[in-house]
Amino acid sequence: MIEIPVWLWGATIGLIVALFVFDLLVAVRRPHAVGLREATFWSVFYIAVAVLFGLALFPLSGSDAGTEYFAGWVVEKSLSVDNLFVFVIILARFSVPEEYQQKVLLFGIAAALALRAVFIAVGAAAISMFSFTFLIFGLVLMWTAVQLIRHRNEDPDVDDNFLVRRTRKIMPLTTDFHGGRMFAHENGHRVMTPLLVVFVAIGSTDLLFALDSIPAVYGVTKEPFIVFAANAFALLGLRALFFLVEGLLLRLVYLSIGLSLILAFIGVKLILAFVHEDVSKSAPEIPTPLSLAVILLILVVTTVASLVRSRSHPEERAHAASLRKRKRKEEQEEEPARS
Repeated sequence: MIEIPVWLWGATIGLIVALFVFDLLVAVRRPHAVGLREATFWSVFYIAVAVLFGLALFPLSGSDAGTEYFAGWVVEKSLSVDNLFVFVIILARFSVPEEYQQKVLLFGIAAALALRAVFIAVGAAAISMFSFTFLIFGLVLMWTAVQLIRHRNEDPDVDDNFLVRRTRKIMPLTTDFHGGRMFAHENGHRVMTPLLVVFVAIGSTDLLFALDSIPAVYGVTKEPFIVFAANAFALLGLRALFFLVEGLLLRLVYLSIGLSLILAFIGVKLILAFVHEDVSKSAPEIPTPLSLAVILLILVVTTVASLVRSRSHPEERAHAASLRKRKRKEEQEEEPARS
């Protein structure tokens, strides 16, 4: 049983808020295009912070807490790479200038973390109240894994988003970025700039990713604190990681396959956990150290295979494998039939 003292919750939330405020000051007070050296520095910094936090859990809450945290953090970090694909598409779709990209990414990530905190709380409550929650989580991950494989060569349509469509109807949208502001005045009227729409697109897109990533982390730990910490520290460095691997992303042609294998593996783990707890104690369980080893192995093999494939077939590029584009196509195909 993992014991998480109240003060550790407070200290962790305080650290996360402090890092976000610091990141916000860096990104907003001096808008600029992020170079490779800066992106590398901040990526290494946030990875170091995440690793040090995990190492601190071993003496504070025990080896199980530390191991589960690292497994959850690796899962979240790998799944967040898929988020980066969509970020690239969104920023390109709205032609966001380089000096404003890190600002809108940071606001989007902050909103994503707040929304994920709600999902984590709901997930924890569901697990404590309903014994079949693990079964549902496992089936969701298995279904998602199949969809990732089926639609691995598709990119999402960023305009096919309910919140983005509703945002466009709130007030007039200008094409001018107005110095990086989200609202401005033109000809005596209040208008919203493309940055606000981009912010909504990034935040709402991550909300969809959370529907898979939260159950995935609950597959390696039942402790809400560890789920929250793994999500927070994985998201914290996402802004810097975006600028570091932006060009590399298109070369990870097998990423969707690797992520689908990870989700399928965790889905099986959750289903076995349900069977073990509610059906038969003789059913096998997959220990967290083994889960961590399998996830790392899949990531390494996927990355190496992708880079080898990209080198021999440079014309190929990776995709985000989103389901939204497929649904959009279906709707477009149905419209003529209805008329």
